[in-house]
Amino acid sequence: MSKKKKKTSSWKGYSLLGAFIAGALYIYQTQEPTTSTDQVPETSVVTSPYTGTDQQPATPARDISTQLEIPTDTRKREEIRLKRTGYTVSYNNQYKTPHWVGWELTRAETKGDEERANRFVPDPDLPEPRAEHADYTNTGYDRGHMAPAADMKWSEKAMAESFYMSNICPQNQKLNRDDWGDLEDQCRAWAQKYGTVYITCGPIYDSKRPKRIGKHKIAVPNRFFKVVLIYNRKNPIAMGFLFKNAAHHQDLQKYMVPVDSIETLTGYDFFAKLPDEVEQRIESIVPPLPAR
Repeated sequence: MSKKKKKTSSWKGYSLLGAFIAGALYIYQTQEPTTSTDQVPETSVVTSPYTGTDQQPATPARDISTQLEIPTDTRKREEIRLKRTGYTVSYNNQYKTPHWVGWELTRAETKGDEERANRFVPDPDLPEPRAEHADYTNTGYDRGHMAPAADMKWSEKAMAESFYMSNICPQNQKLNRDDWGDLEDQCRAWAQKYGTVYITCGPIYDSKRPKRIGKHKIAVPNRFFKVVLIYNRKNPIAMGFLFKNAAHHQDLQKYMVPVDSIETLTGYDFFAKLPDEVEQRIESIVPPLPAR
């Protein structure tokens, strides 16, 4: 009698175990699939102090294989880094202007036919309060593009994003419309001639208490820098340019300085992905202005 009872008890145990497994499989097969929280959007916002490493932005919306336009930070500072369709911006939320803006410009991109947007808008990915169009109104300063709209004619989205206020600095009107604009034209001509150029630019503040404009206290730069790399393995050329944020007109060659000197001023290591011996050689000199 006791032996028969034991067999019955074992059979019931196996039945219960089978029912439990079947129920678990049913729940697993019918539940909604989940989306990983580790997925990175095309446009990412990263606020971070310097960590001693070259922080890379999220996977870009278009493929930039070398990212030579992205500098390495050698100083401790906070940034909000935003990867756009046509450029990357490291944003200074304290001054409401970029630390720097970098982009690659190719020959094909210079042939775009997208019309200029002409609509300056607050950057939707920045925390409020943020820079607005009205902050510049009646101040005497232009809304000066860092990555120019004319470099973004290859894409409707790239064009629209070039008018985000995160890509804008208060700029002297004459500088913006003359010599700064002349260098933008020159860069497009170099892209057409040489195939690809890498460009990084931004403001320089000579005081920790710069002049401010507008409701949101936009900081007015004292100077602007631009570094340009024409990269080919046989004869790469690196150029540095420094502009006072003031009315002035002269030949672009007179604004040229070694890229090394701009690195000292800004605390950024430009074109850091080049081989060390190449970087050291081309950044220590002022080359002749290349033909266009």
